[in-house]
Amino acid sequence: MANLPPSLAAGPSFGAPSPPPLPPPSGSSAAAPPAGGRDRKMVSAEQLVLDLCDPELRENALLELSKKREIFQDLAPLLWHSFGTVAALLQEIVSIYPSLSPPTLSPVASNRVCNALALLQCVASHPDTRIPFLNAHIPLYLYPFLNTTSKTRPFEYLRLTSLGVIGALVKVDDSEVIGFLLQTEIIPLCLRTMEMGSELSKTVATFIVQKILLDDIGLRYICATAERFFAVATVLAQMVQALAEQPSARLLKHMGGGGSLGGMGGGGPHGGLDHLMGL
Repeated sequence: MANLPPSLAAGPSFGAPSPPPLPPPSGSSAAAPPAGGRDRKMVSAEQLVLDLCDPELRENALLELSKKREIFQDLAPLLWHSFGTVAALLQEIVSIYPSLSPPTLSPVASNRVCNALALLQCVASHPDTRIPFLNAHIPLYLYPFLNTTSKTRPFEYLRLTSLGVIGALVKVDDSEVIGFLLQTEIIPLCLRTMEMGSELSKTVATFIVQKILLDDIGLRYICATAERFFAVATVLAQMVQALAEQPSARLLKHMGGGGSLGGMGGGGPHGGLDHLMGL
């Protein structure tokens, strides 16, 4: 927390009031020049992060931060290291668990929790916060969302945004990330989405499986047992068949990678996934 702004690294001061600001140097203009655009953005980001810990201000802060996360530099470390912020985001996530079964999630509640997930995706994609995020097992809080089967728009949006967080983790090749995801059984959750999700959800889930297959640890895991191998092969085969009837260039891009990677060059005892699916 050494690099945090004082307003976020420490609580409010109850000591003597701060001394008044020094007058401008002689010869300078009485009115100070406006702060740079970057400084204004950081002040705005810091205030919005502080607002996340206030239940009355949280909903607006979630919306504004999720919309502007691309323009706030170093937002991920700010979110991760500021006091109470990650706990507030997790509170948003667990608060909708009762709406998962039976499926009663409203569009408003879905949008709100997806804004929180968008901020977690920001943390997951930053090089300085990715591994701490993983070590805290934050992705496990998202798995109940991936385990839902309702095809209504609020649930589809929830699954897609949750997959985006996992996708941000695997986007950078890192065996530690792959090892964590395999230990937590991400493959069955992705396969389920690849079977019943929307085109966008299927694309992100397929991308995650593709990145796992690209990693030696992931490939060995998939091929370690016939059950795992054929589970992945069966879903990929079904998707290829569906793509023949309703083509999707975006989805086919990742399908091609998954088939060739799973094939291990086509020289294995089973001839590889590409041979198994008739590709």
